Order: sequence, then structure tokens, then C-alpha cells
Amino acid sequence: MKAVASIMNTSSEGPDARRRLVVCSLLLVGFVVILLRLFFLQVIQGPELANKARRQHLKVITLNSSRGAIYDRQGRALALNLDVPSVYATPASIEDPAETARQLATVLGLSPWEVEERLRMKRDFVWVKRKVTHPQAQVIRSLSLKGIELLLEEKRFYPKGTLLSHVLGFAGIDSQGLEGLERGYEPYLRGKDRKVILQRDGFGRTIIPRGRGEDSVLSGHTIWLTIDEVVQYIAERALDAAVAKTGARGGTIIVLDPQTGGVLGWALRPTFDPNRFRAATPDLWRNRAVTDPYEPGSTLKIILAAAALEEGIVEPGTLIYAGDGQMPVSGTIIHDHEKAGWLTFSQAMERSSNVAAVKTSLALGKEQLYWYLRAFGFGERTEIDLPGESKGILKPPENWDERTLASIAIGQEIGVTPLQLVSAAAAIANQGWLMKPYVVQEIRDGQGELDWVRKPQVHRRPISQKTAAILTELLVNAVREGTGKRARIPGYRVAGKTGTAQKVDPMTGGYSSTRLIGSFVGFVPAENPRLVLLVMIDEPQGPAWGSLVAAPVFREVAEQVLRYLQVPPDGAEKMTVAAA
Repeated sequence: MKAVASIMNTSSEGPDARRRLVVCSLLLVGFVVILLRLFFLQVIQGPELANKARRQHLKVITLNSSRGAIYDRQGRALALNLDVPSVYATPASIEDPAETARQLATVLGLSPWEVEERLRMKRDFVWVKRKVTHPQAQVIRSLSLKGIELLLEEKRFYPKGTLLSHVLGFAGIDSQGLEGLERGYEPYLRGKDRKVILQRDGFGRTIIPRGRGEDSVLSGHTIWLTIDEVVQYIAERALDAAVAKTGARGGTIIVLDPQTGGVLGWALRPTFDPNRFRAATPDLWRNRAVTDPYEPGSTLKIILAAAALEEGIVEPGTLIYAGDGQMPVSGTIIHDHEKAGWLTFSQAMERSSNVAAVKTSLALGKEQLYWYLRAFGFGERTEIDLPGESKGILKPPENWDERTLASIAIGQEIGVTPLQLVSAAAAIANQGWLMKPYVVQEIRDGQGELDWVRKPQVHRRPISQKTAAILTELLVNAVREGTGKRARIPGYRVAGKTGTAQKVDPMTGGYSSTRLIGSFVGFVPAENPRLVLLVMIDEPQGPAWGSLVAAPVFREVAEQVLRYLQVPPDGAEKMTVAAA
């Protein structure tokens, strides 16, 4: 038995057995090393390596969601979004940054060194130029530059060009509102940021841009205006013609619905194209109808007349001596453009007598005049839903000198915005109720559901219905028989007032005899007003009387808008009822 065991041990310890043992040991060690390596890679370094892989093949960037559109009251688009290409780079994939930069700079109109600096950044993603033109994008695609790709972004687009540009404003490259409604309603219009995932192959080329689909939940709200595109077009075309005809520096037309305060049209000249807003100076972006006060001249006599009638200082038949066209006040002489003796207050309004206005103002007194000016909204913001509104210039009575009461009577020593003036006139048209003006009617969310709708809001009532009715007749006479004859519209009774204001000469500090503002403010039809219009022509060359340069523009705009809104002529409704 010992012999057998000895033989077996000897055979098992032979060369072959030892080799097998060594091989098995090596394999076992190898498997252990591999398992330890896999454990290290997948468990210990797993998250880090996974992130590195994602960084190599996926790039997540943040883009703006679709900005809400802006429509007119009839649903016509005034501000939309367009898909435009943007150029970006993955610097690690670019072999020759200098040559790539040279080719890109030639196509994109950039500086080569500026582009090269971006291409050498130690980053996974770099914008080269955002929102380029489609022809530029086609050229870049044809170049097939390694590490250079294109991505679609949204760009704000204003399909009507310059139409309503001062009210709409514009949005910047990051879809942020910068001026006008775009700025004022930024919290509603701007959508929530969205993530876009760029998937790249082993060569760094984008092969699947994912996450591009729009989610309406992220989109901005849409805004519907009170402004009507047709009314706006009528106003802008008429203003362009008036500025060209008179050689004026600029002008303003505002059209209001007196019963609600809703703005139907808002035209300013000079203007700019919001699609190319950088081509214009910031001075042209400014909505001067709310930001720039001016001395209104004789159009302010409407407020003086309202105050005097409400306080019982005058009646339409009250006689006032017009001083043969002149009146001394505080060492100066107040002049009328026509000499006159005794006039009724109605005739004084028809002729726009400065002397009669000053005498009425003196009888009213500064405290009462100031109260009515404030009651009609002067010296305070109208609170319209547009940014940058000025409250105008109205000194408190304790700061008035001996001349101020007389000056304000003829529209001097007071600064009003065009919006303040047309809103005050609308109060007379609306039976004495001063309404809060506005341009946004309703707001809808990304799914089109109604989120908010505006209701007309009353500021206050400065005069009674009786006074408003009496003053309306005085203003009808001023158009029918007085200085506003050129504003007459066949078939309609128009109520309104002309104004011619001198601007201050910055060189002398006194009133200029050549730099003037001609204006007309009125409403139609007088009995049931549908429109209140202000026309202001700034520094016309040659004759600058409001009766010559502004009243005809009022007639042109109002006549077309009445026809467009299908407002029947005076008496037409009664005739229809009688015939029925």
C-alpha cells in the first residue's frame, strides 16, 4: 500500500501537473483582476465615466421657448416668431481654428480674430453667431467645416414692418422685450426656458437634435390689442401724407373709443422698423405720445371752457369783451389772430379768442383751474399699459406767477402728452366720464385659453353730463362756423377744437415764431361719439395753423374710419326706424 501511494504522489507531482497548476493560478488571478477592474469602472468610477460619455456625445443647451404672439382686435398678426439658423462650434473637434475662423468670418461678416478666439475656447459648446440669414446658413453648410454646426432658434418677426412700431416695441436676440408692449408685457409674452439636447457621433458631428418640439405649456401668452390694423393703416397713411405735404418734423395721431378708453389707432412720425431696430437711433424708438410733454396751445381751451361752464362762471350766451384783439397781462400783451369787440362765450370758442380765454381764466381763479386740470388727468399719468409714460408738467398754484393763470388759459406754461389731451377730450365725449386708456384687450395662454380680459375702468368724473352736452354744442359750432371748418365731415356732426402752439426756442429761451405745433382734437358723431381723434403736426414749414395743417387730416382719418366701422350718418338710424 505504501508503494502504491508513493507511485501516485510521484505521478501527481510531475511536470505536467505543475504546469496545469500554474496555468490555472494565472487564469484565476486574471479573472480576479478583471472582476476588480470591472467593479472599479462600473461601481466606483461608473457615474463619472457615464457623465463623461454623455458630455462626449450629448450636449444640453438652454433655449427660449416660443414667445407669445401679438394680434390686433380682429386677430391679425402684428408680432410672430420665425425659425432662423444659428451657428455654433465644438472647439475640441476643430483641427485648424485659424482657417476655420477665416472662412466663417467671411460668410458671417465678423472679425476673423474674434471668431478664432471663440473657436479656441476650452468649452464643449460655443455660439459663433446667432440668428443668421438663411443664405448665410446655406453657405456654411456647403463649407462642411468640421466642428461647425447649425441649430434652429426663434426670432421675433413683425410682419407689418413699421406699422404700430412705437406701441409694439421690439424684442432682443435672447427673446427679451426691450421696448413698448414687448417690454411692458414681458412676464406674459416670454415663455419658459426649454432644454435642447444635441447628440453627436464619434467625430463630434450633430446627428440628432432632440427636444426641438414645442411644448405649448412652455410657450408665452398671446396678447390681443384694442388697436385695429385697418384703423392704424388709415392713420399712418394720412400722417405720412401730412408730414410730407407740410415738410413737418413729425406728427402724432391717436384714435380712441371714448366709451371704453380703448385705443383704436396710434401713429407716430418719424418711425422705425422693429425688424431692424438697431438701424435706428434710440430717439426714434421712443413713444413720444406718452413720453414727451408739449405745450398744447388753444386745444387746452376745451378744459378751460369745461371748468367755467361747470362752475357757472359763463354760459354759451355770456358776453365777453374781446378788447379789439389784445389785452395787457403782467407787462405783456395777449393777442388774438382776429380783432373783435363783444363776443358771446360760444363765439369766443368758435374764433378761439385768446383774450376771452384769459378773461374767463381770471374769473375762474387759479385754484379752481388747477383743480379741473388735475381732474381731467393733467399732471398725472393716465396709467396706460405702456412703459415710459410721463405725467407731464403742471406746477401747483402756489408756484404760479402773475402771468401763469393767463398763460395756461391759452395752453402755455403747461406740458401735456398727446395721450393726456386726447383722453381729456374723450371725457367730454363720454358725458363727463374720464376713462383709463389701454391698448391690450385680452391675454390667452399657450393653449389658447382665455387668461385675462380687461374691463373699461373709470378714473373719475370731472364734469356733469349737462356740462358735457353744452360744451359739445360749443365744439360743434367751432367746427361748423369757426376755426375747425376744415374738419367738417358730410353727414356727421363733428365736435372739436383747433390749436396752434409756439415751441420754446432753446437758443433764446423765449417762444419761437417759426417752430410751431398745429393740432386738432375732436370727436364724431357728436351725439353718440364713436371716435375721439387727436392730430398733432410738429414744426410744419410754412403756415402752421391747426386749422390748416391738422383739421383736414382729422377729417380724412375720421371719415375713412367711420366708413370702415359702418357708423351711419347722423339721422340715418332714425330714418331707418321710421321707414320700418
